[in-house]
Amino acid sequence: MLVLSSPSGAGKTAIARHLLDRDDKLTLSVSVTTRPIRNGETDGVDYSFVDAARFERMVAEDAFIEHATVFGNSYGTPRSAVEDQLAAGRDILFDVDWQGAQILRNRMAGDHVGVFILPPSMETLEQRLTARGQDSPRVVAARMARAAKEISHWGEYDYVVVNRRLDYAAASVLNILRAERLRRERQTGLVDFVKALQGESG
Repeated sequence: MLVLSSPSGAGKTAIARHLLDRDDKLTLSVSVTTRPIRNGETDGVDYSFVDAARFERMVAEDAFIEHATVFGNSYGTPRSAVEDQLAAGRDILFDVDWQGAQILRNRMAGDHVGVFILPPSMETLEQRLTARGQDSPRVVAARMARAAKEISHWGEYDYVVVNRRLDYAAASVLNILRAERLRRERQTGLVDFVKALQGESG
């Protein structure tokens, strides 16, 4: 479980898309949300868009591994989809805030790798939020006010990447993914492989 978090506008979604384009062994965990769909987004691909009543029913049914409300909209990670992908031996990419990352780490510690994406400066962050043209000045101001609190959680992550340039930051996260796959405990069949080598040497 590769978990990406960042303040809004710092680039985690763009980095996530970069990784998915370059690694066919990685699957995106599609979050469920009550927020309105944005231009260029596809239901079931970027998010699963539901109304508040449906979201609350899913909460009552314990259908989420984690869920949170941010800027008046609810987001949740569907349990069954994640468990099915892990059982099939696939790596899963999560694009969640620090609250979601904290819950995922607590519930799935052995499968969890957290990466926090930082902006190069608060000024750059505000410029990016304004330039993408998705939010009113009031919402941008609210996102900037929240960013300082979000950044305070950087120490809870395994890795921190500063997104000065998207291509470099995305390559850094891809290197983290590849390195984590090489951890001894994550290499399926490694024990039997080593025993076979030792048998050959004997």
